[in-house]
Amino acid sequence: MNKTEKIQLLRKAIVTYPNFPKPGVTFRDIFGIFRDITALRAMKDLIVEHILFLEVDVVVGLDSRGFLVGPLICMELGKPFLPIRKKGKLPGKVVEHAFSLEYGEATFELQTDFMKKGARVLIVDDLLATGGSMRAAVDLVQLTGSKVIECLAIIELTTLKGREKLNVPVHSVVQYGDEP
Repeated sequence: MNKTEKIQLLRKAIVTYPNFPKPGVTFRDIFGIFRDITALRAMKDLIVEHILFLEVDVVVGLDSRGFLVGPLICMELGKPFLPIRKKGKLPGKVVEHAFSLEYGEATFELQTDFMKKGARVLIVDDLLATGGSMRAAVDLVQLTGSKVIECLAIIELTTLKGREKLNVPVHSVVQYGDEP
């Protein structure tokens, strides 16, 4: 199966829910990929083909769906995984960063004992939409003195222009524009 066929397989597996979580929003659900083992293998292949050329010291996954993809990448790269979680969910010494979302405010935390200054970090999440969560993750990683080499998302909603807020390289596996 070539790259185009793998991407089409992922697009078929991603479930679309109109008007969720509120009217006017179209929700793209990555869990359809996890229910289809062929699609999951295709997603893994596409990610691995991309990441093998990156120089990464640490993979950071966003709460909570970045936790599904991050460890998969870590095993391929032989590098550690660190979670970025919502405030109050991580023990030990943490750095935190507050940010605004479409639906309110939030605070992310990252354990600093496991992040070396100057580390090259790959940030992973399932979805890049408006860029608020990913921007906060970039800021949080930079607060530790580390460098974000790329943000990787499985799904990107291109019309929301989230990548424009990040000021770091971005890679997405599947993009959606105005189509339903």
